[in-house]
Amino acid sequence: MRFTYECCDCHAVYETDEVFYQCPKCAGENDGKSFPKGNVIVKLNDEDLKELSKQSHVNMYDFFPYPVPTPEVYPVGGTPLARPLRLGAQYGLTNVSCKLDSSLPSGSFKDRASQLIAAQAIAHKQNKIALASTGNAGAAMSCAGAAYGLQIILFVPATAPINKLMQSVLYGATVVPVKGSYDDAFALSIAYTKKFGGINRNTAYNPMTIEGKKSISIELFEQMGRTVPDVVYVSVGDGCIYAGVYKGFYDLKQAGLIKKIPHIVCAQSKQSNAISRAWRTGDFSNLEKATTRADSISVESPANGRMAVRYINESDGWATEVDDKQILAAQLELAKEAGIFVEPAAACAWAALTADSGMLIERFGSDVHVCTLLTGSGFKDMAVFQGTVSIPEAIENSVEAVEKRFG
Repeated sequence: MRFTYECCDCHAVYETDEVFYQCPKCAGENDGKSFPKGNVIVKLNDEDLKELSKQSHVNMYDFFPYPVPTPEVYPVGGTPLARPLRLGAQYGLTNVSCKLDSSLPSGSFKDRASQLIAAQAIAHKQNKIALASTGNAGAAMSCAGAAYGLQIILFVPATAPINKLMQSVLYGATVVPVKGSYDDAFALSIAYTKKFGGINRNTAYNPMTIEGKKSISIELFEQMGRTVPDVVYVSVGDGCIYAGVYKGFYDLKQAGLIKKIPHIVCAQSKQSNAISRAWRTGDFSNLEKATTRADSISVESPANGRMAVRYINESDGWATEVDDKQILAAQLELAKEAGIFVEPAAACAWAALTADSGMLIERFGSDVHVCTLLTGSGFKDMAVFQGTVSIPEAIENSVEAVEKRFG
């Protein structure tokens, strides 16, 4: 698939076969006080896209800028679409679905981007990939590195959940804990790439991360019988997943396969709401501090915030904020009422849907098709349950003890 790069901010177009990260003009204006400028959009060739409309079936690889070698080595995609009928009925919605990306190889949505970054590295004959992560992106890239024999250098906040860090260590990555925030780790990983070379996988900084993440929208299109939902809920931290979801639907529309992009909802914690605030007020300054318990979406300076705000508007979407109490309640509700176990960051999308349920019915009707993207397994962060959920005490090995327990 032929492609060019277009700056999200100044709209300058760049044509190159080399690895390209950001618009040099706009990136040079960044002062560290507000959302970064200079991220670029991968623009697929319109003629190539139109050719896809002639096919009776498409898959995500048809829309990728780089060919993925032997995808069965690191199988990404094909995640289940659950229909939580009982939960939908509780909120008066008859057509609710949940996309379970926790079933991907490393347990989160981030495998989608990592597969394409691995393909990019292989295409450019690079064996080393550096990135920053609070856990999921690092685990996914480390998993891909193990599958394809690539060296992964991962910078992480020292406070990231141990489950996620241990995953990356077990996959064989070089893990570098940083005494600071995700934003600090992000800056150090870019400095590493400039000094030591290789590919940088950081979300938004490398535009191919968004191209990889768009695969979920292509997959939904085929999975739902070549249609798309009316509304899609996405948990948002740095804005990269949101942009990827939009880009997938945009490419489908450019190919003539769908007529309208769904309304895409930006779900954020009130304790980490930089993008929601920017969409509402036009204020793109960084948060002073992000304190949400949902660590995967805890971001003070969203790396792809400007593009996300643009895409909220272009999809006729909106932003919904929920607090951490609602997020943790949504996590337990999904587990107990639908058998779906996700981490807090993923549960944010469900919490936002439930908060919006009355508005959705009023605006679209009770049969509106709403899809919630659930992006990470609950096993990623078991520490969140400390002090709230406990294992019952053991009983004696006797029938009398059973009678006493249930009598």
